[in-house]
Amino acid sequence: MRPVVLTANTPRSFYRGTGRIHRFRGLPAPADEYHPEDWIASTTARFGSAPLGLTTLPDGRDLAAAIADEPEAWLGAAHVQRYGADPALLVKLLDAGQRLPLHVHPDRRFATAHLASPYGKTEAWVIVDAVPDASVHLGFRRDVAPDELAGWVRDGQVAAMLSATNRVPVRPGDAVLVPAGLPHAIGPGIFLVEAQEPTDFSVLLEREGFPVPESAAFLELDRDLALSCVDRRAWSPSRLADLTRERGSARGIRPGVDRLFPAAADEFFAAERLRPDPVSVLDPGFCVVIVVTGAGSLTYAGETLGVAAGATVVVPYGAGAGELRGDVTAIRCRPPTDGGAAGA
Repeated sequence: MRPVVLTANTPRSFYRGTGRIHRFRGLPAPADEYHPEDWIASTTARFGSAPLGLTTLPDGRDLAAAIADEPEAWLGAAHVQRYGADPALLVKLLDAGQRLPLHVHPDRRFATAHLASPYGKTEAWVIVDAVPDASVHLGFRRDVAPDELAGWVRDGQVAAMLSATNRVPVRPGDAVLVPAGLPHAIGPGIFLVEAQEPTDFSVLLEREGFPVPESAAFLELDRDLALSCVDRRAWSPSRLADLTRERGSARGIRPGVDRLFPAAADEFFAAERLRPDPVSVLDPGFCVVIVVTGAGSLTYAGETLGVAAGATVVVPYGAGAGELRGDVTAIRCRPPTDGGAAGA
């Protein structure tokens, strides 16, 4: 099997982008500002809007169907044994043209009990570019009582909610883990790669200025039940530091390859930063490669593919080992690496 270069997959969203994804990919500007995400190698549909969000391969096949036809060739036997014909991963480009609403994603236990899914939505970000003084909101600075949170949400007290969160500066190159349950918001002017569990589950804690019906904001659940998935505990500076802390073995795990995200991410997904010197060595495995800067070549099974900034490539397990060469940097996103299985 061979790597596949993917076209942009930018379903319309409820918040604004800046057109950065289309410029990054060398494409004409989108029809409007509401295309701030590119769902890469996606077998996940937009919540309540299937098939929106699903990836179509260049040959016209649906990626999910292609994987279902040859699961071991795409994913490898060990992965199929744990997850079936499911990549267990969704990768996105995200272009924040405005501050996203404060929101939260349910964890696996909540999703299994109330959303008929073995996956929640832990996610992590690799900051590709950011305006000066860019920041994100992560977790509450103090413990928040259930009634206080419910009142903020019911009455639209956005300022009170935001003032209770931690404002965390970010800059290009940062990697941030966002556990399921953690209230968060991405500030304007940030362009990032996101790895996440393969769902579209979001509970919006604010809706003012965002065209989202209340039912969709709470995943078609009772509001109090939806809010029960929120982590209301205080997140201290030391706890927040754990979300961005580099593990001791992160650098040079293979030639030209550094590991991203803390170890707590491993049961959900993995990511690597590729900086050839002169080569980045890529072990076999299903993955998504996003070329961030420069130009170079991606070689699998003796076949070489020219790549440049803006390219996104899905690599099947059956392609074997590979190499990236050139004056280029890339992010490689991968399924969970800890050996555990959602819903097992």
